[in-house]
Amino acid sequence: MQGRTVQGIAVSPGLAVGPVHVVHAGADDTPTWNIAREEIALEIGRLANAMNAASESLEERRRLISTSTNEKDAEIFAVHRMILQDPGALREVESSIAEERINAEAAVQRLIRRFQETMGNLEGASVRGYAADVSDPWRLVLDMLQSRDREEIQQEQSKVVLASGELTPHVATYLGRERILAIVSEKGGRFSHGAVLARSMGIPCVVGIANLLPRLEQNMVIAVDGDRGEILFRPEEEQLERFLSKKRQQESRRQTLREESGHSAVTPDGVELPILVNIESVRDLDTFNGEYTDGVGLLRTEFLYMERSEFPSEEEQYRLYRRVLEHMDGRPVTLRLLDIGGDKPLPYFQTPPEQNPALGWRGIRITLQWSDLLRVQLRAMLRASPSGDLRILMPMVTSLEEIRTVHGIFDEVRKDLDRQGYETVDDLPVGAMIEVPSAVLDFERIVAEVDFVSVGTNDLVQYLLAVDRDNPWVADLYDPQHPAVVRALAQIARGAQAAGRPASVCGDIAGDPATAVLLQGLGYTSVSVAPQFVPEIKYAVRRIRATDASSFAEEALAQDTSEGVRGVLQKIRDQVDGEESSRKGA
Repeated sequence: MQGRTVQGIAVSPGLAVGPVHVVHAGADDTPTWNIAREEIALEIGRLANAMNAASESLEERRRLISTSTNEKDAEIFAVHRMILQDPGALREVESSIAEERINAEAAVQRLIRRFQETMGNLEGASVRGYAADVSDPWRLVLDMLQSRDREEIQQEQSKVVLASGELTPHVATYLGRERILAIVSEKGGRFSHGAVLARSMGIPCVVGIANLLPRLEQNMVIAVDGDRGEILFRPEEEQLERFLSKKRQQESRRQTLREESGHSAVTPDGVELPILVNIESVRDLDTFNGEYTDGVGLLRTEFLYMERSEFPSEEEQYRLYRRVLEHMDGRPVTLRLLDIGGDKPLPYFQTPPEQNPALGWRGIRITLQWSDLLRVQLRAMLRASPSGDLRILMPMVTSLEEIRTVHGIFDEVRKDLDRQGYETVDDLPVGAMIEVPSAVLDFERIVAEVDFVSVGTNDLVQYLLAVDRDNPWVADLYDPQHPAVVRALAQIARGAQAAGRPASVCGDIAGDPATAVLLQGLGYTSVSVAPQFVPEIKYAVRRIRATDASSFAEEALAQDTSEGVRGVLQKIRDQVDGEESSRKGA
């Protein structure tokens, strides 16, 4: 497979080359990859270490139960330790590793499945229960292998290309951003939550590569082209040099654009489109020059919660929000209220299992039901408000009643803070995210009761088209260029203009320069994107007249197919490229 190129789906742009590290995407995912012949002994050693750790854990549990309840209840853990000492099972796992040259995790998972298939088909609940008992200690071995693998890679300083069965938020945040060269996966939609995170963090990413993991080995060198959606396995010297040359050219162009991005995004006929940034963490503040942006259009505060082992206190939140406001030095900062649930669970906050989490208990629904969460967060935000230009954004708004309830809690919190002697900003702008169809249909009433709106196109598209963006089976149907999406965006922009309210798009589609120009033409007053997209968008806006952007918008609204809309976007790109060619020729 030396020097072989395979085609996938481009998810996040950029070029990267480096060694692969295979990770498991979730609790039910056990990846299989190849190991080199000389690594067989090392892999069997990994298995032995995991089995020792599992045995020690079982003994610790036995001691704990025997002292806290009784010795009889603790006997099951002694039985589980004996199961791990079965020489036949151990030989089976070691044989899979040595003869088939697969990783220890896959070999253990194969043994567990054999137990289930052999005993699960037998009659009698007691026999099937015994199959579970036999499997449990080996599941613990599997957990040890996977947890130790992550501990070891996190302790290292090397940079890697992450590979997984599916692109999930867990994979995208498996290591610190500075350690991840790129991400590749077998499954995953272009607009899944994992994909959005990869783009937000500027990580080159390719998904949809069939049978990827069995073709990989840990530390195999691959080249990832996130622009074209291609992966090059074990590039040969000449291939590698061409790839690195392309990477250098790309980085040179981006550096030129970054140098120009200190200028505002003003069209040739004098209309400005403010370009703000989306961030997930306070750490993101160090990844871009705040002076080159027009503010933070979306800070997803739930990631501040997800980074902790318990709910952050009011004081912790206050200090974090104040730090962001001070860092942005007077530029607007929009803090979105806590938006957990669905695929963004908190490890310390149990939510009920749901058949369809995207339509379930999430966003503003949770914080209105658990109003203490909302009150603490609002207190922290209001206390931080004198430190800068703060705006507050309500997520997942579906009705006027929700907005009025939040406003009522907001007023109560402000009065409490005033009585306690805290300084807060009067008339703090509060906006609504427009991301569900009911908010679009009832937009005229909703916009009248908020100070601004921000469109979350990632969810809006999936709700309009009835497509779960995290479901790989229907990922191809998730289409931000669908004519219904364009018309919904136009309806929102017109409604905001009529109400005299600013309207922004903070969803993923705004990160495409041609789409940002189209949004300006539709009537949006700003866009908010991942920091790495700011230079390209400013460049495009400065080369398209506002009157031309409006004409492109009218043309897009006249289309009755997605291909027609994509054709209009390509015209915008061609005009931007034509302006660049003219500039170079001059």
